[in-house]
Amino acid sequence: MAKVIPANWQAMEAVGAAQRELETLAWLARDLPDEYTVFHGIHWMRVEQNASLFGEIDFAIVSPGGHLLVIEQKSGFLLETESGLIKRYGNTEKKVAMQLNRNVQGLQSRFSANGHEKLPIDLLLYCPDHLVKRPDIAGVDPSRIVDAKRKEQLIDVICGLLPLDAPAPLAERVKAFLGQILSLVPEIGAVAREAEALQTRLAGGLATWGRRIECDPFRVRVIGTAGSGKSQLALAALNDAHRAGRRALYVCYNRPLADHMAHLLPGSAMAGTYHQLGDRMLRAAGQIVDFSQTDAFATIEQGFATTPPPQDWLFDEIIVDEGQDFRAEWLPNLLRLLAPQGRAWWLEDPMQNLYGRPPIALPGWVTLRSETNYRSPRDILSGLARLGLMPDHIEGGSPLTGSEVEILTYTDTRGMIDQTKKALAQGLAAGFKRPQMAIVTFRGREHSQLLGFDRIGPYALKSFTGQYDLLGNPIYSDGEILTETVYRFKGQSAPCIVFTEIDFEHLDEMAMRKLFVGATRASLKLVLVMSERAGDRLLKHDSP
Repeated sequence: MAKVIPANWQAMEAVGAAQRELETLAWLARDLPDEYTVFHGIHWMRVEQNASLFGEIDFAIVSPGGHLLVIEQKSGFLLETESGLIKRYGNTEKKVAMQLNRNVQGLQSRFSANGHEKLPIDLLLYCPDHLVKRPDIAGVDPSRIVDAKRKEQLIDVICGLLPLDAPAPLAERVKAFLGQILSLVPEIGAVAREAEALQTRLAGGLATWGRRIECDPFRVRVIGTAGSGKSQLALAALNDAHRAGRRALYVCYNRPLADHMAHLLPGSAMAGTYHQLGDRMLRAAGQIVDFSQTDAFATIEQGFATTPPPQDWLFDEIIVDEGQDFRAEWLPNLLRLLAPQGRAWWLEDPMQNLYGRPPIALPGWVTLRSETNYRSPRDILSGLARLGLMPDHIEGGSPLTGSEVEILTYTDTRGMIDQTKKALAQGLAAGFKRPQMAIVTFRGREHSQLLGFDRIGPYALKSFTGQYDLLGNPIYSDGEILTETVYRFKGQSAPCIVFTEIDFEHLDEMAMRKLFVGATRASLKLVLVMSERAGDRLLKHDSP
């Protein structure tokens, strides 16, 4: 029985194509000679010509002498075209030969970069469900293809390409190299950290140049797309104020974003939503708002506008985030809290206006625009553009590639749950851990069917209960995978996003904005789970 690395592969959860790979792995482990070592699901990352690539190799088999055979498994059917074999994933297509060669070159590049000699490597395409009718135009050497007709010969073909040679020191170097990749990037965790660090560095330009603006009075409006670095700018401005001894206030519309920023604030800075701020000010004036009343938020808004702020409620720096969601009459109430010679920032993204609020006029304010998304991989942005969800003026600034937009469709609630489970299983099979994943629902809390579940299949869901503790902190249900509405998750992100319950009768402007917001939360992998009617309407925008 061949040795398999990682050793815990038999405990993996998988469905679909990933399950088929595990079945193949069991076959290889059982029937290959004991002297072979099989590496499964090798994630690798390299930087070449300013472009970071991440990918996955299904199987890599090392002989006793150190020769390496890379196997790419393509389950399901393939398209045979004049440009070679094509594998279709939802609305995207990948050239099989190109993917195989890219993976092989990636391993060779990494091996040589470690100071080793040239890696002796061969490749094999295994497509157990497809009969290759035109091997001459497949793009892969026909002797390196095991299709449906020859699938029972897989072990024999492997042993023919990778003979049982004499043990050599090279084998240990190759296995150590592959093991290093597995330990450096276990289940894509390190790739996620690298991607986050890369985004932070690239998007730092907005924070750098935005803070160099000089104007008097200091009134700066930043119009920035998703992933452009607005949050970094806000944190940098808050830290500047703290170091200079200025008192700062961060105000946004979205409670989860306010709670997130509150944990990052320096010194005496304050953070909250507009309504949180109004409630605190009213409490300071001795007025307690009854949140059990349906007009509680209207009461806060009225009280905020009419109650004089206490003397200690003056701030030297005010940062308004998610400005597209604010009402025009709220701005004067906030500026009352700004000390003389104070500085004010207004951060917004019109594409993330989910409440249909009219744009707010800010005459005399200096405007800075940032239309580059550094968060989303280029392949995801390209997929969104093909679906008509990406405005032409937005540019992709991330060098990451290797991730596509996947679309799963359903016809009813049961189908939606099943497809959401499938999307989660795909994320786990790709190496994402549960804390790196988030389920985002297209619907609000009142209309979401998904939020009524505390778990789906084996996955325990962590969602906001609608209640707060005595300190005003939101209470979440116990679970491992965060589940939020697109409204509440706005301003946040996760490496793997499952955007579900997508359903609309007409692809109007509001539906497109919600799709844009939810899709741009993903920093590595995006799966869209939508109704068949929504999929039909959306895919009409997909250009070949």
